[in-house]
Amino acid sequence: MTVSTTAPQLLGRSAPSARVVDAFCVQHAPRAPGHPAVRDLFRLLSEVPGDGLEPRLEWVERWMQWLRERIPAHGLTEVEDAALSPADSRLALLVRVLEAEPTFRASVTRLVAGVCAGSRGLKLFAQVGLSGGNGFFSELTDRFVRGVLPTPPEPGKLSELLLRLFPVPGDAEWLGALSPALLARLTALVGEPPPPEPTPSARVRGDLMDALLLLAVQVTGLGLEEDVRDRTPETSLRASPFLRLRMACDAVLARDGAPDVLKDLGRVVEDCRGVVRSVTLHLEYSGVSVDLVYRMERIRRGLDRMEAIARVLGAARGEPRWREALALLSDLLEYAHADRSVRALVRRNARLLARKVIERTGNTGEHYITSTTAEFHHMVHSAAGGGLLSACAVALKFLLTGLPLAPFFAGLFVALNYAGSFVLMQMLGFTLATKQPSMTASTLAAAVGEDTGPDGGTRRMERLAALVPRITRSQLAAILGNLGCVLPVAVALGLGFQFLKGHAYLTAQQAQHVVDTLHPWKSATLLYAALTGVMLWASSVAAGWFENFVVYRRLPEALAHHRVLRALIGVTGARKVADALMHHAAGVGGGVTLGVLLVVMPGVGGFFGVPLDVRHVTFSFGALAFAGCALGPSAVMEPGFLAAAAGVLVVGIVNFGVSFALALGVALRARDVPVLEGLRFLAAMAVRFLRQPLPFLIPPRDEPAAGGTEARVIPGG
Repeated sequence: MTVSTTAPQLLGRSAPSARVVDAFCVQHAPRAPGHPAVRDLFRLLSEVPGDGLEPRLEWVERWMQWLRERIPAHGLTEVEDAALSPADSRLALLVRVLEAEPTFRASVTRLVAGVCAGSRGLKLFAQVGLSGGNGFFSELTDRFVRGVLPTPPEPGKLSELLLRLFPVPGDAEWLGALSPALLARLTALVGEPPPPEPTPSARVRGDLMDALLLLAVQVTGLGLEEDVRDRTPETSLRASPFLRLRMACDAVLARDGAPDVLKDLGRVVEDCRGVVRSVTLHLEYSGVSVDLVYRMERIRRGLDRMEAIARVLGAARGEPRWREALALLSDLLEYAHADRSVRALVRRNARLLARKVIERTGNTGEHYITSTTAEFHHMVHSAAGGGLLSACAVALKFLLTGLPLAPFFAGLFVALNYAGSFVLMQMLGFTLATKQPSMTASTLAAAVGEDTGPDGGTRRMERLAALVPRITRSQLAAILGNLGCVLPVAVALGLGFQFLKGHAYLTAQQAQHVVDTLHPWKSATLLYAALTGVMLWASSVAAGWFENFVVYRRLPEALAHHRVLRALIGVTGARKVADALMHHAAGVGGGVTLGVLLVVMPGVGGFFGVPLDVRHVTFSFGALAFAGCALGPSAVMEPGFLAAAAGVLVVGIVNFGVSFALALGVALRARDVPVLEGLRFLAAMAVRFLRQPLPFLIPPRDEPAAGGTEARVIPGG
């Protein structure tokens, strides 16, 4: 090892001469003395601050910037490992310089000792990535406030230093790829300050021990909360692994991380994970709570962090310990950046809720899928009833809008009209065709997402080959029933009113307005139809959410045992009410939501000066039928009226297409199915339709019920 004669001369100088810099570069990089990495390193080591925590932190920040520089330091010496990454090549250069320059090595050693002495790592190891809020909404508010308001500096905490050193989320991957062997060599050079100063490794180890204890206390508290215990009744309080978790951590601290107690801690952590899995499984069939899902995520992260800390504590000094430490630091950095993101919080905690809502929507959607000819005919009859109520709702809507009411009450009564018609459809067992796409899309996504094994693609194609034709012909049956009934009923109502009153139900001006607003290219019908498709999808989400709410709160059980209800209608009557709530929860929730949205959205647009409107295919067809009765037979054959009829057809296509696409996309995402895979299956079904279209339109007479994939038509608009 050579010792530089120039290094002592540089201490205290702010601007070394070019001759000194050149000598340093020639000594440590004889093959490329002009390399910028060497010159920058020389300036960096020449400016190591002697005291003060903040100047030292700023220097460490500059040091990390130098290490992250894209220009590698390959080829600077005769002996060079060509396999080194750009970051490792710079790290190797730093290690070689510190090995050869005792003065530089001593200054960096004092700096590292000073930073560790003035900083604490408890927050870094025990809080970063482990949100401290009591629930989802509390943490959401906290993150939003932190994103808007400036954050006060905390120079004495390593948690702030981590983000200062690595401000970009992609730095986590860079950090994890560093060489543990080089870092072990660097630690041996600068990690042993002269006595009586404590070593940085001892301080960090103490912080890790404290973090392990704090995490044990936090996770134990979360795991012993009432809603967690209620979902694991098979485990008594005294036998809960969360109680043993605290004792296992106390043993680790008492014996300074001995291998046997670390193994005991690992076993207890795995038992705690079993409780978390049991609670999550309970949520799968008993409804989802956002806050409970959020706390389960906190427990999982806390257990993972405890295991990572235990691996660091139990690893041998040198390269093995640095390998575990790099994995821990890389995870800490990823979580530190995620902790600042409101979007990451919402996406992570909404996923299980979205999946549950989608699954419940998919369960409802199965009842819209027919298999046999009898079920196909039943769907047509059920949809005909939906068309009958739709025509009546359109007639009542024209009546309500003609009354001299204030805008609020006019909108309220129209919303009650729509929502009431949808709820009545649900109660009578009728079907509304436009609600089917968003419901059946979830069922289709479930079929796409199953069987991820080696032969999963073949099994998925077999299921889809049987499921997709049933979906399409069921949808066709619903459309035929809705539109085939809404037209004659609307015409009968219009002509009957005209016969009784002597004038048409609509004025000529109202009828012409209906025709004009349905023109496919002279109005914004396509845009409004797409907006209505979004509302149809949103109503399906609301249907799943409301059913999840009913199940999670156990409302049917509460109603079945309600004292007042039992006293009024008896035990059997109370049970029937409870069963009806469970049976109709999704339909009622979705119907009320859709009825309100159809009225509220135009009002919201008008409030902001945006001319929004809705175009629902069934209601639009009914309105056009009333307009035809008012304008007369001759006007029906006019180009404008025919264009409006074509506009109704386009409205139907857009309604179905938008709601189906949104529902399918969300369902695929909730089930972790790649969108490209879902599109590939749909494309395969399109090719199958072009080759054999009849099974997609008409049920084969000899098709049997399809076991687990069969679905019955039950009440549900």
